Amino acid sequence: MSHSIPPLPPDADLRSLVRFSTDDGLIWLSGQRMLLMHSASLMELRKELMNTLGPGHTRRVLMRGGYAAGERDALLARQIRPNGSLFEMFAVGPQLHRLEGAVRATPLVFDVDEEAGRLRCEVRWEHSWEAESQVREWGPQSEPACWMLLGYASGYSSAFFRKQVLFKELQCEACGHSHCLIEGRFVHEWPDGEQLARDYLPDSMLVRLDELQSQVEALRTRLQPQDAQGPLLGQSRAFQSAVELLRKAAPTQVTVLLTGETGVGKERFASALHAMSPRADKPFVAVNCAALPDELIESELFGAEKGAFTGANATRIGRFERANGGTLMLDELGEMPLPAQAKLLRVLQTGEIERLGGAKPIKVDVRVVAATNVDLEKAVEQGRFRADLLYRLNVYPIRIPALRERVDDIESLAMHLLQKFSALHGTRVAGLTDRAIAALRSHRWPGNVRELENLMERGLILSSADELIDVTALFPQWSDAGQSSVNAQGFLCSDEQTSTQSEKKAGATDFYDAMLNQGLTLDGLEDRLLQESVRRAGGNLAAAARALGMTRPQLSYRLSRTRDRTPQQKRE
Repeated sequence: MSHSIPPLPPDADLRSLVRFSTDDGLIWLSGQRMLLMHSASLMELRKELMNTLGPGHTRRVLMRGGYAAGERDALLARQIRPNGSLFEMFAVGPQLHRLEGAVRATPLVFDVDEEAGRLRCEVRWEHSWEAESQVREWGPQSEPACWMLLGYASGYSSAFFRKQVLFKELQCEACGHSHCLIEGRFVHEWPDGEQLARDYLPDSMLVRLDELQSQVEALRTRLQPQDAQGPLLGQSRAFQSAVELLRKAAPTQVTVLLTGETGVGKERFASALHAMSPRADKPFVAVNCAALPDELIESELFGAEKGAFTGANATRIGRFERANGGTLMLDELGEMPLPAQAKLLRVLQTGEIERLGGAKPIKVDVRVVAATNVDLEKAVEQGRFRADLLYRLNVYPIRIPALRERVDDIESLAMHLLQKFSALHGTRVAGLTDRAIAALRSHRWPGNVRELENLMERGLILSSADELIDVTALFPQWSDAGQSSVNAQGFLCSDEQTSTQSEKKAGATDFYDAMLNQGLTLDGLEDRLLQESVRRAGGNLAAAARALGMTRPQLSYRLSRTRDRTPQQKRE
């Protein structure tokens, strides 16, 4: 349908999204991290690209960069003004382009029929930073030069309508025009739409570089320890040190002791160790020692003959026998009772088990991987763990670092978990906002990777489809306290100042309404105020004057004026 262009809506809702956090030096637009940059530095980058890649490649690279920025801003449009008209929601893009200092964008034509697949949008640009920089460096141009801005308009509109929209720059300030003018249509409406779309495809040079990068990543993945759930993810130094120890232990038969806090992924490490070992085609059995009652743990581990205890109506095969030829992981080993520890030590030394109620030993070939979050040396001192068992297990210890020690891995882990839960719940999100990623990186992670799993699943469920997960979906108590925003005059204003100003304005409004309701004039109001201050000061004029912020002579003069007024004057 055709729209006459109304004035752009007020942008207070957009300005409120811009937050300056001076404590940590971050600037936010909603959940997206922003930068204040010198346009001269962007121009230097543009020059370097021109000299290295040439004008054609540079144009396409910058257009794609602008396209990506436009897509990010489009995610905000329908969220910010969900009850606005289509034009008011669409206007978020031009208004953000203004607010970000890129260009003064003013829509001139907005004619759209989404069902019919028809769009015509014209926007006037003034004060384009790209046109200004291009002319300053290379003089007047024969071709439009606002490449990044043009990419932004196409990316924003395509993401907004969820259908590819491409803009052309019809005139440009860099070519001597008084302003730039762009026109956008759905790609199929342009006669040369296929050619225009090619501008946003990766260049052959970049495609090749991307292919090489993919090959490197594929080779690296093959070298990474992995199990049925995929490779162990992480590139941080602490994590890679643990992985390297795991890789060296895999082809041997050494007993491995995995230590680390709860939730760091000890079972994943044990599973990956088994998958890389010569025992990979044999069983991998994991048992949580803390989850088993003391009276059942021996029968669970070593098995039981029929009639060995009340309720044993049949022979029970224990975990050691199930894992024969493969790997047995004993998780939370520090919680194992002392009698079971003594039997475990014997199994490790002899390679034989005895079922409860059994009369003959059974030979087993099992590689044991123990895991605990307990300080076993301290447990030995306290008499809760056998010293000889510790010495037997502590041949090859691997400490898995806590998540807070591998901050650089958090984003890749989070995105991997989002893909996992997206498939599980049948929903998809666009990813995480920069603000959410910053909050994840600064979190202390007492629950480690398990806590991250819970946060990602909750964030996915709480967020709308195809939108970015923001920090409030992950950390409900998060607030913007201590940050500054931009007021209507373009100045920074802290939240406290904004709140105080709002309160003052509200107070003044209430006071004015009360004065009108009582039929008071300004003189009448002054008379009442002066008399009340003198009354409260007990007739002490000096004290009354101080309370009103004036001198005693000034108060006396005003009181004399009050006495001289007639009753009629006071009412009027």
